[in-house]
Amino acid sequence: MARVNHKKVKQLIQERRGKISDREFFTSRLLALHFEDIAAAQTKRYGSRRPVRVHLTWEPGAPQAACTNNLTIHINVGNPIITQFSTREERYQMVCGLFAHELGHCLYTDFLASQTYGQEISACRWYPEPPALPTIKDRVNERALWDYAQAEPENLPLLARVAHEVGNVLEDAYIENRILEAFPGTLGQSLDFLRAWQWNDMPTVTQLKEREAQGQPVFFSLLQLFLSYGKFGELKYGEEPFAEEHIRTVFELLPELDEDLQSRSGKERWKTVNTILIRCWEQVQEYVEAIKRQHQEDKAAGNGGSVFSKLEQNLSNLTGGSARGKGDAAPISGGPGPGSPSPRREKTQALAKQAGEGEASPTRGTALPMEAAGTSYETGKEDSSKQEVTAQEKGRMPLVETDAISQPMGGRVERNNSYTPELSKTVEAEMDRLFTHMAEQEVCQELEENRLSELNEFAKGISYGNAHKGVEVEVNRMAAVEPEMISQYNAMAGPLLAISRQLQKSILQQLKDRQRGGKQTGLLFGRRLDAHALYRDDGKVFYKNALPNDAPQMAVGLLLDESGSMGSGDRATYARASAIILYDFCQALRIPVMVYGHSTRGSKVELYSYGEFDAIDQNDKYRLVDISARGSNRDGAALRYVAERLSRRPEELRLLMLVSDGQPAAPGYYGTAAEEDLRGIQQEYRRKGVLFLAAAIGDDKENIQRIYGDAFLDISDLHQLPVKLAQAVKRFLRV
Repeated sequence: MARVNHKKVKQLIQERRGKISDREFFTSRLLALHFEDIAAAQTKRYGSRRPVRVHLTWEPGAPQAACTNNLTIHINVGNPIITQFSTREERYQMVCGLFAHELGHCLYTDFLASQTYGQEISACRWYPEPPALPTIKDRVNERALWDYAQAEPENLPLLARVAHEVGNVLEDAYIENRILEAFPGTLGQSLDFLRAWQWNDMPTVTQLKEREAQGQPVFFSLLQLFLSYGKFGELKYGEEPFAEEHIRTVFELLPELDEDLQSRSGKERWKTVNTILIRCWEQVQEYVEAIKRQHQEDKAAGNGGSVFSKLEQNLSNLTGGSARGKGDAAPISGGPGPGSPSPRREKTQALAKQAGEGEASPTRGTALPMEAAGTSYETGKEDSSKQEVTAQEKGRMPLVETDAISQPMGGRVERNNSYTPELSKTVEAEMDRLFTHMAEQEVCQELEENRLSELNEFAKGISYGNAHKGVEVEVNRMAAVEPEMISQYNAMAGPLLAISRQLQKSILQQLKDRQRGGKQTGLLFGRRLDAHALYRDDGKVFYKNALPNDAPQMAVGLLLDESGSMGSGDRATYARASAIILYDFCQALRIPVMVYGHSTRGSKVELYSYGEFDAIDQNDKYRLVDISARGSNRDGAALRYVAERLSRRPEELRLLMLVSDGQPAAPGYYGTAAEEDLRGIQQEYRRKGVLFLAAAIGDDKENIQRIYGDAFLDISDLHQLPVKLAQAVKRFLRV
């Protein structure tokens, strides 16, 4: 069987990289697992083991880009906000930014509070408590709100949905600010990339007013401004003075909004939702009525859909917003909270205070003071007084987090449709690694499929003898290892690998000594007495001077009985543990090792390839997890296959180790005839240089000893099986 040409493999991987399409990469399980690993690391950081799953789809026509229910993050990687970018790196960073946003919801959003709010407002009750009503207008608005809610059947559900969108706006701002504070690395950088695009795409107050003139409700504009301030700490004023009504409305609510961004309690944000509904009731009512009117017009034009779908469609146009999450879990507690306000947020607060005190507000065409100048999202111009990224910002993109506020000047704001934020070098390196890994997986899977064909061709070319006449031998091998198997291996392998390392320590020194030469002590026989060892009572008191010599070249084959009886008394479990230890032991000592299991199904012998001499994908250790009890056992055919493979190895020592709990027992293959077949195979391959070692772990030890003679190894205690197999390898290495 041809050896793996690793140079050729690398070449194939590079060729495959160039053929991976965007759709193939962005919907791959590899990328989803990458995000799941990130999520697991961050939830663990907060002391939680709650798994977060990631589901990637390609649905260009679907309106949602991403959403979560606190347990699964769904990202539509075919959404136009991702595919609009021309390079894979930019698309990846957008996907990663969306993931960071949704992970923020998983970590910090109180879905239970959201669910409770929906239930309570649908019953015409405030949650978590009735809002404060300091003015007569507030009390009048509250009464008008509940009267309107009960006036028509669809009014209350529509109001509840609008309230939830307000809550979602506040929550989006809160969780993004927490993500940026807690994760300044790849997650924070990718979220900044997404936010930079969102800010550029957000309309100015002037543009919002122009859209209102075309029929857009005022409350939709207010939602956009709440989101703008919550996320970025400022508003895109456009040509409007600070005294403009939309801006003044947001300014008046800044104390509540700022408290929301600092509070870990989701209930506090729902209190603010109630306050906004009351303070902006006229605009809210106008918005709901506009949606109802648009629905009636659509209905008259023959367009289907409910009034609620019409509302959802309208809310989806909110720039920088996200889909409403549905879940019932509490947030993960712990970790750092939101930091101090950003410089831009502080500037906006100062302007709000200035406007509230009735001081002269900057008007259209008026510049801000020089100390407030710098880089602005709107102007894209720089000044020598540009501020560095602050300590609180912890490495965010300077383009996104600066000490400047937006210029409230006319004619200075232009939408740049070709705008692309700066890419992170870390993200580029991460992309390169993921593409290489994906190409490697696909190439290795193809090569493994080719190898399986070769293994079965090899099996067909063997003469199994009259005892197996008419019997088909089939080799089974997994082309790719599932992530679940890797998880299972990692969960069970720790203590087993510790045993392997202990065994390695004891022999590594012996191998080094053999290569170096010199004095070898602790011998039972010899011509030289070691005076320093006379105290020993085990008789190992002799030594000899050895010439430098290479360690003996050795290959090991392990054949495991996977008959149904191996499921009794955890025999299969210990056989699997033995395979894991022996495989790791041999790999560490650079000993070629092969691991096979065998059972029968009818007249067919099923061979299971878990470990091969020449690895392709380096995942054989994970394949060992699949070792289990299956059917009956036709030992002779399996033994001949593995022995033949070993006999063709070039190594000086070739050791075939068998683990079985009983003598052969398959249809037409048992008793004296089966025993004679096994003895004949053993004698034949001993002449070809293959050494045998049969470990008996069941109640049928006498029969196994009768078959294999001096190659018999009695394992009375299953706990001893892994160690004794590894010790046997050590013993042969001393030859």
